[in-house]
Amino acid sequence: MEAYRNTIVFGCVAAYMVLCIVIGLWAMRKTKNAHDFFMAGRNLGFLVTGIAVFSSTLSGFGFVGGPALIYKMGISSVWMVICAAIGFCLSFYLLGKRIWLFAAMRDSISLPDVVATRYKSELTRFLMALAILLGVMAYLGSQIKAMAHVLQDIMSRGSFWQDISLEWCVVISSAVLVFYCVTGGIIASVYTDLFQGLIMIVAALLVFFYAYQALPGGFAEISQTIAADDAESMAPWGALGMLGCMSWYFLFALGGVGQPHVVTKMMMNKNVRDARYILPVSVIGFGVSALLWISIGLAMRALVINGLHPELAAADTAAPQFLQLHTPAILAGVVFAALFAAIMSTADGFLNVGAAAVVHDIPQALRGKSLKHELLWARITTVALAVAAALFSLYSPDAKLIAMLGSFGWGIFAAAIVPVVAIGLNWKRGTALAANVAIIASLLINFTVMFMRKMEVPIPYKIHEGAIALIASICIYFSISLLSKPPVLSKEVEAVMDV
Repeated sequence: MEAYRNTIVFGCVAAYMVLCIVIGLWAMRKTKNAHDFFMAGRNLGFLVTGIAVFSSTLSGFGFVGGPALIYKMGISSVWMVICAAIGFCLSFYLLGKRIWLFAAMRDSISLPDVVATRYKSELTRFLMALAILLGVMAYLGSQIKAMAHVLQDIMSRGSFWQDISLEWCVVISSAVLVFYCVTGGIIASVYTDLFQGLIMIVAALLVFFYAYQALPGGFAEISQTIAADDAESMAPWGALGMLGCMSWYFLFALGGVGQPHVVTKMMMNKNVRDARYILPVSVIGFGVSALLWISIGLAMRALVINGLHPELAAADTAAPQFLQLHTPAILAGVVFAALFAAIMSTADGFLNVGAAAVVHDIPQALRGKSLKHELLWARITTVALAVAAALFSLYSPDAKLIAMLGSFGWGIFAAAIVPVVAIGLNWKRGTALAANVAIIASLLINFTVMFMRKMEVPIPYKIHEGAIALIASICIYFSISLLSKPPVLSKEVEAVMDV
């Protein structure tokens, strides 16, 4: 079987891409209007929603970017895994029930719809849609680039197209993604999530087993090998340092409540009581699947140090190369297929919330109504966003590491959405003015600090820009709300917030 490794791996990935097309065509028959395209008819069961939540969080960010960060920074990246699981708990505690009730109140099809209901402000709707759109470009770029890296590694090892460029890999993978997203919308995304989430859990356990066997002494020898080469990377804080790790902890734990592709899925289940079952499904699924994130990064670094694997040209190739060279062919094929599934379903989620912002929310804010033929324009906008994100992923000067590109998008979402949504839906004192200023400040801080990094201006203690923006936006939201006149809430909004 090993003689046909490349054929098996490529066959599994090709079969998955064909399945994407089939699911897209099936979902197109169920997508009759914009409500179906953006919200899946708000008719999902708890198992589908729970798996969709965790798998859309992991995605290419975790499957490709996660091992790369472990390889590059050591234990620092483990803090992301720990706090992301905490983020699920915070998300469901703060929003699981309340955001569903807000969505049901006005039959909302997007997060800015809910925000407009809460604050009675079209300006707040517009700013929230703008923040989501900007975050989508960064985060979606990381997904597309992850797909391209994996496809390039697979193709370059075969005999069909060994010298394929990263640009062609972006074109091929994006073409399948666009077809799948345009035809099926969010329905295609969540049902693919169900399929690939179950595969991810099984595959992660198997990959963890093979990573454990990378060196004869298991993870004890792997840890000792890495510590002997670079003691700092195996220290509790890794190469990033204590404050850098704590900024990630803060950003990914509390910031998890502000991820629109996750939060909107909480609006899609058919029963508000399902939230109590969705949470354990999501946390357990993520915890098991994250074993792949940690184990591959450590194993690959130890293999390189011991001379058992060539030095990686790019940290982002850690996961693809480990699967290609250090696991059985059929397992590598299944994991690669699951990886593509995770990336595409997450990318579909981002394209979906981005298209909603362009087609539904921004027109609603500016002209009091969404575009005519909303479903048609949603599909056209999905294509345009995918093309823009693909170009951004290839040519952005800050797109060197997939996980860092993804974490920048995560930071944009967190700083803009956490105070306005996670706090605002639970605190009656929050005002529209506070929400507007917090969103604007969060965007300015995120992009200013990113520009400072680009200009090689040192950020103290390697603190993440998203954490700085999140702290600032929360302080601004509370301060302005307390200094402003208390808002007058409608009876419906007040009743939901009292639940």
